[in-house]
Amino acid sequence: MHGARTLYEFTAILTLAVLSGILSMGLRQPLIIAFLVAGVVAGPSCLGIVTSFGQVELFAHIGISLLLFIVGLRLDLGLIRTTGPVALVTGLGQILLTAALALALALGMGLDPLGAAYVSMAMSFSSTIIIVKLLSDKSEIDSLHGRMALGVLIVQDIMAILSMIGLSTLNYSLEQGGQAYLGMIFVALKGAGLLLCMGLLMRFVLPWLLKKLAQSQELLVLFSIAWAMLVSVVSDSLGLSREVGAFLAGVSLASTEYRDSIGSRLVSLRDFLLVFFFIDLGLRIDWSAVSGQLGRAAVFSLFVLLVKPLIVLSIMGLMGYRRRTSFLTGTSLAQISEFSLILAAVGTGFGHIDRETMGLITLVGVVTILVSSYLILYSEPLYELISRPLEFFERQEPYREALCNKCFILPRVDVVVAGMGNYGREMAGHLMERGREIIGVDFDPQALDFCSARSIPVLYGDMGDPETYEHLPLHNSRWVVSAVRSVELNRMILRHLRHLKYGGKVAITANNQREADQYYRWGSDLVLRPFIDAAEQAVDSLTAASDVLSRKAMSWPVVFRELRVKAGSAFAGHALRDIPLRPDAGVSVVAVSRAGKVFFNPDGNFQLFPADRIVLIGPPDDLQRAEEAVYRIQDDLAGEDGESVAFGEIRVSGASPFAGKSLVHLRFREAYGSTVIGIRRGDDYLIPPGPRETLEPGDDLLLMGSADAVEALQKTFAPAA
Repeated sequence: MHGARTLYEFTAILTLAVLSGILSMGLRQPLIIAFLVAGVVAGPSCLGIVTSFGQVELFAHIGISLLLFIVGLRLDLGLIRTTGPVALVTGLGQILLTAALALALALGMGLDPLGAAYVSMAMSFSSTIIIVKLLSDKSEIDSLHGRMALGVLIVQDIMAILSMIGLSTLNYSLEQGGQAYLGMIFVALKGAGLLLCMGLLMRFVLPWLLKKLAQSQELLVLFSIAWAMLVSVVSDSLGLSREVGAFLAGVSLASTEYRDSIGSRLVSLRDFLLVFFFIDLGLRIDWSAVSGQLGRAAVFSLFVLLVKPLIVLSIMGLMGYRRRTSFLTGTSLAQISEFSLILAAVGTGFGHIDRETMGLITLVGVVTILVSSYLILYSEPLYELISRPLEFFERQEPYREALCNKCFILPRVDVVVAGMGNYGREMAGHLMERGREIIGVDFDPQALDFCSARSIPVLYGDMGDPETYEHLPLHNSRWVVSAVRSVELNRMILRHLRHLKYGGKVAITANNQREADQYYRWGSDLVLRPFIDAAEQAVDSLTAASDVLSRKAMSWPVVFRELRVKAGSAFAGHALRDIPLRPDAGVSVVAVSRAGKVFFNPDGNFQLFPADRIVLIGPPDDLQRAEEAVYRIQDDLAGEDGESVAFGEIRVSGASPFAGKSLVHLRFREAYGSTVIGIRRGDDYLIPPGPRETLEPGDDLLLMGSADAVEALQKTFAPAA
C-alpha cells in the first residue's frame, strides 16, 4: 500500500509540474519557476498531497549528482588554465566579502552568533544548477561571462564542500571528545587518497574500460550513471559529500573521447530528475516556520540580488575586465545555492540552528532563485539600460579584455569573422587563400592562440558587447560574417550593426531552415548553412566516380585520386585542354562528377566548374603534385576590387538607335559587352527588365559590364540627366 501511495503522489506532482509548465510557457515564464510553484502547491502549505518526502528528496539528490557529473564531464582543462587564477581570486574574494557583510547584517538583525554564521555562509554561495541550466538554455555557457561564472562556481562549490567537511569533522570530533584539527587532517588525508585513486584510474583503467564498453551505447550510458553514483557514494562514505564524488566522477571521464557522447545522452535524464530538485525546494517551504522571518528574508533577498553582484562587479573591474563581462557574471551569481540549503540542513541536524533560521535560508533561496532566473534571462536588456552608470566599476584600460593591435596594421579589411571555432577558422583560412584580408574576433584564448600560430589576424572581443564594435575596422570592411550558432548572439550582432549604420553586408550562420528564415527577417544579407552544405558535399562524394572506377579496374595496380575543384581554383572555368595536368604533372583526368552525374573520359572541350569532383589517374608522387596544382587558388581580385566591372547610366533619346527596339533584339551583351539590369521610365522602375521589353525615348538604362565597355557606351550616348 505504501508503494501505491508513493506512485499516486509522484503521478500527482508530475501532473502538477506539467500543468504549471504549460501555464508558464503560455505566460513566457521560466520553467524553473513553474516547478517551484508545483512544489509549493503540492506541499504542506497548500494541497498537502505529498507525504513521500524522502523519495522526492532521493530523486532530487540523484539529479544534483548527475548535474555535477555532467559539469565535471565537460570540464575543460584549458578553462582552468585561462580563467582559473581570475576565477580563484573572484570566487574567494566574493565569498569573503559577502560572508563578512552578511554576518554583520545578520548580527544587526538580532540573530545569535552561530545562526548568523550559518546565514552568512549560506548567502555566499550561488546555485550551480540554476546558472548552468539557464546559461545553457541561452547558449551562453561558452561565452566569456559564462566561463567566468562557471569558474567562480567551481571555487564556490569547493569552498562549500570544505565548509561542510569542516562542520562535519568539527561536530564528530567534539562528540568523540577529540581534537578537531586531528579529525580535519584525517578527512584531508582521505580526500587526497580519493584524488590519487581517481588519477590512477584515469591514467590506466578508465580509457581502456570505456573503449570496451563503447561497443554498446546502452552499456556505456549505464556505466556512466553507475560510475557517477559509485564515486558519489564512496565520497560520501569518506565524509567528502556526494556532490564532490559526482563532480570527480565526471572529471575522471572528461579526458576521454566518449565524454560528448555520454553527456548528450544524460542531459534528458538530468533535466527530468532536476524537476524533483525544484519540486523538493517548493515542498520544503514551511510557512509556519517562515511566517515570522518575512522581513529578514526580504532584506537578505535584496542583499543577495543587489550587493552580491556589485561585489563581483567590483572585483572583476579591478582585475581588468570590462563592465559588461563583470555585470553579466555578477548577475548570473545573484542567488543562493543548493549547497546553502544542504548546509542549513546540516546545521539543523547538528542542533546549531533552529527551524526558523532554516526557514529563513530556505525562503531566501526560493525568492533569489525565482528573481535571478529573470535577471539571467533578461541580462542583456538590463545591461543596456544601466550600462552608463556601470562605468564606475571599469578601469580606464580594461587590460584583460584589451584588443590586440594586429588588425590595425592591415592596409584594408575585406571580412570580419565573428567566432573563431572550427567553422570560423576554416572559413578564415579559405578567405585568406583567396587573397582576402580578414580579421577574426573571439574571446576564447585557445582559439586566439590557434589562429595566431597560423598567422590569422585575430582580436580579443565579445561580439555581444557593444564596445567591441568601437575597435573593429568596420569602416573599410565589406562583410561581417558570424560563425557562431547562438540565435540570441546573432540577433545582437545584427542589432548592433544596424545601430552603427554599417554599410557592408552581413552573413549569419544558421543551424536549420527556421533559423535561416529568422535571420533574413532580421536583416541578414546572407545565411550560411554549414550542415546542409556539408551534407550536399558528402552526397557528392558518395555518388562520385572513383568508387566505380576502382571496382572496374580492381585487378590492376591503378591509383586514382578524387579532388574537389574549389571556387577559387586556378582551374575553375577552364576547359581540360587548357589545364596542363598531363604535361606538367604526368596525370590524366578520367572522370568528372557534377551534381550526382558522372562524366567518364571527358574530352578536351569539357569545362570544369567550381564544386566539380575530378578523378585523376597516375603515379602517387605525380598525383600529389597534381593535387597541389588543383587546390592552388588563383590570385585574381580584379573583379572583386571593382577594376573590371562597372555600372553606368545612359538615356535613350528620340534619335537613339535603341529607341523602339527590344532588349532581345539589341543583344547588349554580345554587341556592347554590357547588360541592362534596370530601366527607369518616369517614376517607374523595371528591375530586372524582361528580354522583350521595348525601349522608349526618355528611358534611363542602368548598365553593368566591363569598365571599358560601359565607358564607351557613355561616350557614344548622352548620360542620364
